[in-house]
Amino acid sequence: MNKQRLFYLGILHVLIIILIVSCSKEGDKKMQKKEISIDSVLEKIHWLGHAAVKINGTKTIYVDPYELSDDAEKADIIMITHNHYDHLSVEDIKKIATERTVIVIPASLLVSLEYSVNKVDIGQTIIVMGIPIKAVPAYNIVKSFHPRSQGYVGYVFTLDDVTYYHAGDTDHIPEMRAVDADVVFLPVGGTYTMGAAQAAEAAKDIDPTLAVPIHWGSIVGSEADAEKFKGLCECEVRILEKEH
Repeated sequence: MNKQRLFYLGILHVLIIILIVSCSKEGDKKMQKKEISIDSVLEKIHWLGHAAVKINGTKTIYVDPYELSDDAEKADIIMITHNHYDHLSVEDIKKIATERTVIVIPASLLVSLEYSVNKVDIGQTIIVMGIPIKAVPAYNIVKSFHPRSQGYVGYVFTLDDVTYYHAGDTDHIPEMRAVDADVVFLPVGGTYTMGAAQAAEAAKDIDPTLAVPIHWGSIVGSEADAEKFKGLCECEVRILEKEH
């Protein structure tokens, strides 16, 4: 009887340690959270429709450019999350790429582009033009549109002391708990990605200063999804107007 009691006490002790360590990590993440000016960030970030984002600063960065205007600003860096036509659009890459532009793609993609291309593995961080870029997983848990086996990615990168996370096409996945970012771009349209409720849970895991809903308004998702996401989130949310 005493041995059984000691056994259960031992299990309880281990569970308490795990809980304390988990809470400590979460607390450390929040304590390390730096102050950023949301107004300043909003001047630099641009939603170009669907999942396309442009960020201005010391470098001009695009993620998943799609259906851009012909006079779109030229890019220093272009990041592609996966090879679906609405994320890897060669036509749009040609509009913004120059001989200096560097394109970052997942290592799993077998694609040939006429520009300087850097491939990155999931979990790997590369430095492009002084910008640290880390590829993180992006996949569906139940749906079959973006299987984990395909090696699709999201990106965490820092530009001018602000860390951004573009989630790519994904559901709310456990790996998001490890993402540390000031500004997050999360898909909310559902069907092919997580919907508004899942995205709000993802934002809760990451605890950013600012969250921006994407992957709505074109192909799938509506402004109602973006508004639902905003209403469910605990962090600051801005629904950006589509730019060209």
